[in-house]
Amino acid sequence: IADLQAGMRSGKYSSRQLTELYLGRIAAMDRQGPSLHAMLDLNPDALTIAGGLDAERKGGKLRGPMHGIPVVIKDNIATADKMTTTAGSLALEGSIAPRDSGVAARLRAAGAVILGKTNLSEWANYRSTHSTSGWSSRGGQCRNPYILDRNPCGSSSGTGSGVSANFAAVGVGSETDGSIVCPSSTNGLVGIKPTVGLVSRAGIIPISHSQDTAGPMARTVTDAAILLTALAGADPRDSATQDRAAKFGIDYTRSLDPAGLKGARIGVLRGSFVGFHPVVDQLYQAAIDAMKAAGAVIVDDVKLPHNGEYDSAEGVVLSYEFKADLNAYLADLGPSAPRKTLAEIIKFNDDHKDRVMPWFGQEEFLRAVKRGPLTDKDYVDARAKCVQLSREQGLDAVLHDQQLDALVAPTGNPAWPTDWVNGDHFTGGSSTPAAVAGYPSITVPMGSVSGLPVGISFIGRAWAEAMMIRLGFAYEQASKFRRVPQFLPTLPATP
Repeated sequence: IADLQAGMRSGKYSSRQLTELYLGRIAAMDRQGPSLHAMLDLNPDALTIAGGLDAERKGGKLRGPMHGIPVVIKDNIATADKMTTTAGSLALEGSIAPRDSGVAARLRAAGAVILGKTNLSEWANYRSTHSTSGWSSRGGQCRNPYILDRNPCGSSSGTGSGVSANFAAVGVGSETDGSIVCPSSTNGLVGIKPTVGLVSRAGIIPISHSQDTAGPMARTVTDAAILLTALAGADPRDSATQDRAAKFGIDYTRSLDPAGLKGARIGVLRGSFVGFHPVVDQLYQAAIDAMKAAGAVIVDDVKLPHNGEYDSAEGVVLSYEFKADLNAYLADLGPSAPRKTLAEIIKFNDDHKDRVMPWFGQEEFLRAVKRGPLTDKDYVDARAKCVQLSREQGLDAVLHDQQLDALVAPTGNPAWPTDWVNGDHFTGGSSTPAAVAGYPSITVPMGSVSGLPVGISFIGRAWAEAMMIRLGFAYEQASKFRRVPQFLPTLPATP
């Protein structure tokens, strides 16, 4: 972003020229060439918007570091323009939002050019119990730009693949549990999953109001910090962002200190967080050694209390909240909603199963539609268990007791071959504790396994994004592991 701004200041290029270049790259690579299938919609007004921002610049008005910067956003983030918002589903094809999401509104206010909507795991990977990440009935299968027959992970698959392939300067994904950090890790990106309530959830097709959040996906920690600064803020349409005035107005770029690891107390998670791939374990140990060399105080083999004990409770919470939150979202669309309820979407999927469900079904939908109201004891008890075990007796307890600035763990396993018959092949990951707690995490490239990127996650207290960025940036500067994708068709039979 800083380089693009310097170019626009010097007159080397304009926002409109940048937008044309990105659109040209998308045209050359998304549905031809490597055929990444990372994009669902392009904004027909992008060039006009960019031209208007150029005029503002010439007139001496600059909105900030995002002024004139092209951005892509996930297709569950509503925009009140000529683009649809569908979560990748044919059931919502043609749906035009009556007003911008909080995220889109803040991007526009910051001067970003919303270039288009990215493909995703349909319904943010919450339709089936054995889905294939990156596949949607509207967009087909998104591909990993490092090795094309490998999976880009999800659910923010298109944002991960597209930003990695340089379809835009930066992108916005969303996460309920893993959907920012996993595609960031497998596509060689930095991804920030903020504290729930830092970024508005209004106008984002939901899974769970307890866990959903949008966040930046970028090629550098610096770019992610710039984008998070633009995204963070209160929204009267999202109660989770209210009464948090002290948490807003932060310029996260002030945390970009290359010496940020010096004196930081880092808790190393092992146990169930490692052992799923020997090379990932080696890279993780090298990352720990690099942080120690950069001055961090390493507290090794920290035990995270109650890890895994709330997994089933999380499933109950998501199932109840999905039904309630999706029905509320559809009602808010008003007459523009092609389907008005979860039950109507289920029927549409059944009626069009040859196109919508050729590889996997809608087991999660069928479970959710049977759930009662959020006053049900099963829901209330499950949510209370999640809060108590993930926060008070989990992350809060270990961070306080060990006086830690952050916990670290491998973000996940290398990308697996895309497999529509058997679904995804997750073998390890660390997203759930922060996701269930609603706390922040940041993933930064840690290296690669046979050319497939993997990341390391920094997990912290609520509202500790500045600290996570400080630590992630210092690690990034000490390691510089990101490599540009090579668009190889498949993994070579021999190294």
